[in-house]
Amino acid sequence: MRHVIAIDQGTTGSTVLILDQALNIVGRKNVEFPQIYPQPGWVEHDPEEIWKSVGHALAAAMAEAAIDPASLAAIGITNQRETCLLWDAKTLRPERNAIVWQDRRTADRCAELKAKGLEEDVRRRTGLVLDPYFSGTKLAWMLDEDKTRRARAAKGELLFGTIDSYLVAKLSGGAAHITDVSNASRTLLFSLESLNWDPTLLDLFDIPRECLPEVRSSSEVYAETKGVPGIPDGVPIAGIAGDQQAALFGQACFNSGDTKCTYGTGAFILMNTGTKPIVSQSGLLTTVAWQLGPDSPGIYALEGSAFIAGAAVQWLRDGLGLFDQAADIEALAASVEDTGGVVLVPAFAGLGEPHWRPNARGSITGLTRGTTKAHIARATLEGMALQNCDIVSAMKSDSGYALASFKVDGGAAANNLLMQFQADILGVEIVRPEMLDTTALGAAFLAGLGTSLWKDKADVLSIWKEERRFTPLMDQSEKEARLAAWNAAVAIA
Repeated sequence: MRHVIAIDQGTTGSTVLILDQALNIVGRKNVEFPQIYPQPGWVEHDPEEIWKSVGHALAAAMAEAAIDPASLAAIGITNQRETCLLWDAKTLRPERNAIVWQDRRTADRCAELKAKGLEEDVRRRTGLVLDPYFSGTKLAWMLDEDKTRRARAAKGELLFGTIDSYLVAKLSGGAAHITDVSNASRTLLFSLESLNWDPTLLDLFDIPRECLPEVRSSSEVYAETKGVPGIPDGVPIAGIAGDQQAALFGQACFNSGDTKCTYGTGAFILMNTGTKPIVSQSGLLTTVAWQLGPDSPGIYALEGSAFIAGAAVQWLRDGLGLFDQAADIEALAASVEDTGGVVLVPAFAGLGEPHWRPNARGSITGLTRGTTKAHIARATLEGMALQNCDIVSAMKSDSGYALASFKVDGGAAANNLLMQFQADILGVEIVRPEMLDTTALGAAFLAGLGTSLWKDKADVLSIWKEERRFTPLMDQSEKEARLAAWNAAVAIA
């Protein structure tokens, strides 16, 4: 039996899974690391703390698995996509803290570029909007922070990368400076058409090409391990995808129109749109989903995010004290038949796609003297599902694809009441997999395909298993009334 290591490097911690060829998890460990907030709106990570967390998770997962290290066939990496850093090409020592995807320090720079009328061209080239969320303006800021950096970067002495690039460098002893197409497509520097760095955008942001990683496919051997404690030298590093693209692949969404939603702190919905990028007319993002080998075409996706999903449940627990454990919300919400007319819009951090209303705020409407905490709990779950309807409606409009099903993962996907309402309000079947760690699973699949552990996508489909389906039960008139109430509440949020 051969094994694959999946490294899932996230915002608050690093998780390592070790899986066998039948997708049994034989080792699993999560290690958290500190968040750094230098000033309001700034969010950073210490790259060396990230690397330590990966190393500790690797060692603990290997100890739990108790497998022969010689059975390791490949390592796959998935990562927080827009977090980025600079490091020394020779020593691999970070130049400064990484700037995290949540960081807003380049908001003024993005506003300047918008004011110059450049957003439409940037969007056409990259599929993205001018927002500090993406890493291109973060890199420009780091190069401007210390005036020596741009010259060093132009000589290739200082290297830039997203977290996947940094981990490959550390795992391989500096043998490779690479990224994959999915992560590159989140930088504001990458052409959706050429699948490479865009010279026009490098000029716009004043970025030296010499510091950027080589862009590779999402599934091929990039390098081999060297000097990693607990892991033998020579294990191929063979799969990379940004976290949401990895989840799309881990959900086996291999056909155009296949769609998944990851319910985490927020909700991230991606739709596979095939080999042609669709530039959204509805406020969504266009991104590269993956590329299966250097000779294969790129596969694209439409992406929409709701900033608040599971975080709304945390607010009910911690802010309002309605229950002790997040999982308790299901029983509380199920204790009433409906919301009693209450509508909760979870816009605590503004409204994301397709609205793009950063100044919107959370609201609760329809309160009466008969409203109880159970009604508010149920309205919170329904609000999480209703905001996803807005995103899916935009996706269908942009792509022309009708949803055949809607695959779900992430922590809140375990909530049966939420999943049933999501099926009802979308009017499609909700498919929940046996393995909810789909982000790590996608990295494992890509690495296994890159080393021929699994032969092809059909081989992967043969071992992917669903746990449950939720079939729509709501009649059309009730669905229309719910959506009308939701739209009215969103309009005043």
